[in-house]
Amino acid sequence: MAVRRTSLLGAGVAGAFALGLAACSMAPPLKVPEIPAADAYKEAAPWTVAAPADTLARDAWWALYRDDDLNAMEKQLVVNSPDLAAAFARYQQARALADQSRSSLFPTVSANGSAIRNRQSDMAPLRVRGPNSPNDYSAYALDAQINYEFDLWGRVRNLVEAGKANERAAQADLESARLSLQAQLADTYIALRGLDREVKLLEDSVTAYQKALDLTVQRHDGGIASGLDVARAQTQLESTRSQVKQTIAQRALTEHAIAALVGESASRYSIAPRLVDVPLPKIPIGLPSTLLQRRPDIAAAERRMAAANAGIGVAKAAYFPQITLSAILGYESTAFGELVRSPNTFWAWGPSLALTLFDAGRRDAEVRRTQAVLDENAANYRGVVLAAFQQVEDNLALLNHYRTAAEAERAALAAAQKSLGYATDRYREGAVNYLEVVTSQTDALQAERNALDLETRERRASVQLIRALGGGWSIDTEPPVAISAACSEAAACPAPR
Repeated sequence: MAVRRTSLLGAGVAGAFALGLAACSMAPPLKVPEIPAADAYKEAAPWTVAAPADTLARDAWWALYRDDDLNAMEKQLVVNSPDLAAAFARYQQARALADQSRSSLFPTVSANGSAIRNRQSDMAPLRVRGPNSPNDYSAYALDAQINYEFDLWGRVRNLVEAGKANERAAQADLESARLSLQAQLADTYIALRGLDREVKLLEDSVTAYQKALDLTVQRHDGGIASGLDVARAQTQLESTRSQVKQTIAQRALTEHAIAALVGESASRYSIAPRLVDVPLPKIPIGLPSTLLQRRPDIAAAERRMAAANAGIGVAKAAYFPQITLSAILGYESTAFGELVRSPNTFWAWGPSLALTLFDAGRRDAEVRRTQAVLDENAANYRGVVLAAFQQVEDNLALLNHYRTAAEAERAALAAAQKSLGYATDRYREGAVNYLEVVTSQTDALQAERNALDLETRERRASVQLIRALGGGWSIDTEPPVAISAACSEAAACPAPR
């Protein structure tokens, strides 16, 4: 009973000490690096700043382009994309690790049982063997044990905090992966429809050049045009036919890329050509400061800083003693049939203290390592934020200058078409040879292709701007977990916390 009184006294002292220091934590206050942010975007000339309520939809931002095919593909991507399924699995791993660290807040309970047959040495000392103990005997034991660590220095709580921060970072990574894949799909789809329009333009040019060749052949047969004119018309026609095939090949590769994004086999997946004039949406860009709340990659970087900061607390707690309360209760007997009897009961409980007195600088090195990890994550955070500002400015600049370039290209196209009309009329009148017609045809076709290309690039830049702005995701409200191929049904997908 003396042992029991000592254990109760030790447990009481430890419990009171734990209550007194329950709020103790070795982790330093988290300091997020300051990032220089302007009051407005430099390249925002063609756009207006969003009003407080004027933001992109949280999901389905691609609906701004008003295309049913794109809407269907985006939904298919969320369900079938292998890349998104992998990102979802990484989130599940982080969530499981967070649950694992959270379990350290509670006692652990274990059960043990043993059945051992023993043979003592005849030469064993009497103090070990006993003068009347048998040579052969059995030993049966059954017990339950409880262990609980008093978190006096915040080691366990900082482990839990780090796990929670890493889980939230993985959740933001999932949203970042989804936004990236959705933007990549929208960008590729717009490129595909731009190629459809370019193929139609080239095919119409082939038809026009065929008529021009027929006219030249007739003039040659009538002795009006030379064989050189026929050869030039034939060259222009065949060159344009080659461009048609090259553009169709480029479209095929783009279609295959879409198949991979939506989780389909490129051998079976096809998208029917369609002439679509994709509208250029009005995008509310907000203020630069709102970017820090909209971008999931920035949120992930900040949460990893929080996890690294908690890691410093875990490392510093190693300087202080670790106090654990343990209790064991069980039965022990040499006869299995009489194991569970009151006289066979044994028990013990009480606190234990462990403190490292000398480790040759290992704990100091661990504290320095965790501090360096925090410094690395802080630098990564700054890099992500600066890259985000750059991406927004880049795409605003592209949209601004593409718009001006498109206006100039349309004027160039009108002049080239007028020049082609003059050249064709002069050729029919015999005032010039066919070289002037060919030159005008080439200039007009190139101007029209440039105009189409600028329109496509302008719309692709708008997609990248939405991606740079973080889509419709906000750190203020938790993002929905993407439904992936890893979930057989919606109910099987865990909800975010």
